[in-house]
Amino acid sequence: MLKELISLFRSDQPLQEMGKNFAAMLNLTYEMTIQAGEIFFGGVVSPSDSNSLYQRDIQVNKLERRIRKQVIAHLSLSGSTPSLPYCLLLVSLVKDVERIGDYAKNLAEVRQYHPLPLPDDEFVAELQAIREGVEQSFVQSREVFVASDRERALDLIREGRSLTHRCDMLVARVAASDYGARDATAVVMGARFYKRIAAHVLNILSSVVMPLHKLDYYDEKELPPEFADLEGTADDEDD
Repeated sequence: MLKELISLFRSDQPLQEMGKNFAAMLNLTYEMTIQAGEIFFGGVVSPSDSNSLYQRDIQVNKLERRIRKQVIAHLSLSGSTPSLPYCLLLVSLVKDVERIGDYAKNLAEVRQYHPLPLPDDEFVAELQAIREGVEQSFVQSREVFVASDRERALDLIREGRSLTHRCDMLVARVAASDYGARDATAVVMGARFYKRIAAHVLNILSSVVMPLHKLDYYDEKELPPEFADLEGTADDEDD
């Protein structure tokens, strides 16, 4: 189904404009993820840094509403029934991308509770490694989505699930340590927000390998045996 959706994005049909808006959302949320990481791990946060992030978030929300409106307008036209499944797919993916923007913003806001530099220790080093993994996964996922590359998508799903497990393990390690309250809060919140970003990137990847009614789920019946442990969904912990 994804290949057909990408084909429609590139056609002269009304879905082409939706595709451009969706691509813009992906780019904006990737930029937000990068910027949020720089704020979270960086030094002094200037008002302009925060304002820039919030402005991107506003753009993402506007694009989400625009795409929804475009979908409704398109489906109201006579003869639009064949594109109904692709419109449903797009609406689902748009929500995942919008959530990535929210979690990037939440990640940057952690600095409000921990304005000082993070400790130079093994916990923060692990969180930095997770950050790099999530950012790389996001970049590659955009390419895989456009190419509708199923095999690479499966590889990235495996890597993404590993990242989410590392986030859980880091939280457990911090909880069992004698970390100070402020440092522990920052690292744990950072791990949780990176986990949520990674999970929604996984949901986008699921569109490459799963049928429409199983988006966001990594069903072992649909995946090769080596991916049987990937069943899950990013929505398990969302509000």
